[in-house]
Formats: sequence, structure tokens, C-alpha cells
Amino acid sequence: MTTTPTATAPGRPLTPSRTTATAARVLRQLHHDPRTIALLLLVPVLMITLLRYVFDGAPGTFDSIGASLLGIFPLITMFLVTSIATLRERTSGTLERLLALPLGKGDLIAGYALAFGAVAVVQSVLATAVSVWLLGLDVTGSPWLLLLVALLDALLGTALGLFVSAFAASEFQAVQFMPAVIFPQLLLCGLFVPRDRMHPVLEAISNVLPMSYAVDGMDQVVRHSDLTGAFLRDIAVVAGSALLVLCLGAVTLRRRTP
Repeated sequence: MTTTPTATAPGRPLTPSRTTATAARVLRQLHHDPRTIALLLLVPVLMITLLRYVFDGAPGTFDSIGASLLGIFPLITMFLVTSIATLRERTSGTLERLLALPLGKGDLIAGYALAFGAVAVVQSVLATAVSVWLLGLDVTGSPWLLLLVALLDALLGTALGLFVSAFAASEFQAVQFMPAVIFPQLLLCGLFVPRDRMHPVLEAISNVLPMSYAVDGMDQVVRHSDLTGAFLRDIAVVAGSALLVLCLGAVTLRRRTP
């Protein structure tokens, strides 16, 4: 009598070979999708460039918010692409076939995170290089720290996209999660109004949103030449949030659309 494999058990330990094989498969799929590659790599650069020339008459304004948006744009694009790509795997039946193999949910989520994380590295390097060396973004601290925060933001977007894809039944629904997940963080992160000037209730909410710490981390790099305790706290919160959401994504991952 044939039994159903139990490879989808959440407790199955991660296997490096299966994780890297999953990542390689996702990267091969991306390689054959030039529009998605353009969205991931070029859109953040184009948005930063547009912003630079919008504030061409007030370069100080670009210096004050450009670094923050350097982290926000990759987060948004990685969220969109990851959530839609993961949902497409489920609706096409690919995810169900993969989970019928000796492949744990942790391997699958880690493979996706590894693949999109590799793309996030390229995306963050490209956007940071263009912002600092071509658009003249004035940064007091090291551009490498700016790159680190941008990369962590992109990984956070990847994690959020993997997580919310479990609750969407179509690509349209996946996009609809953006106002619910991204827009509140964008409004409360301190980009438009300093968080300490918000209503106390909104300030309290902003204190638990990871994008707030991403913006604070960028601000620390712009203003300080050395590492600060606040900067280390900010990147720890962003990295910890990304890891937590990835774990939640592994728990909530389903074979089929709801």
C-alpha cells in the first residue's frame, strides 16, 4: 500500500542541497522573465533618479529623504514580485508537486528567500551606487552601511511577500495586500512627518513597524560618520523582522490556493 509522503511537515530540518536546488530553480525562472528582472533591478533606480530631478532646485531635500526611499523602493518591489511569483507557483500546481517530493516547507521558503535575496543584493548595489556616485546623494557615513540597510529592506520585502501570498487566491488579491501591509508602514515610518510629532497612538503603532526602523537606520547613516547604537538597533530590528516573517511564511505555506 502506497503512503503519502510526509515531506511537508513543518518540523522537517532544512537541507542545504534542497534549499539551493529550489533557489536555482527560481533563479532560472527569473532568467526567462525579463519584465520581472526589469521591475526588480531598474524600477528602484528609475524612481530614485526621478526623485532626484523632482527636487533639482532643492538638493538638500533629496539628501534628506533620498536615503530613506533608497530602502523603501526595494522593499516595495520585492514584496510585489515575491508575493505574485509564489502565488503563481501555487495556482499553476507547481507548489503542490514540489511539496509531494521530499522537500520540506522550510526548504522551499529558504530557497525562495535565497533566490530573491541574491536578486536583492544586485538590486541594492545598483540603486545605492547610482544614488551615491551618479546622483550625488550626500551621505556622512559609509555608503556600505547604506547598502546594508537597503539590502535588509529588500529581504524584508521578500519575506513579507512570501508570507502574504499564503492568504491570496489570485494575483489581483496579492496586489491588494499592498495597501494593507505596505501603505500603513509608509505613512507611519517618519518619512513624511517625524514620528515623535505624530499622535501618541500612531507613534506607538509606528514603533512596532519594521519600516520605521529601516528609515531610522538610513537616517543614522546620512547623519553620522560612525556606527551608533541606534543604527545597530535599527538593523537588528529589520533583520529580526525579516527572519520572523520568513518563519511565519513556512508555517502558513499551503499547497493550493484557498
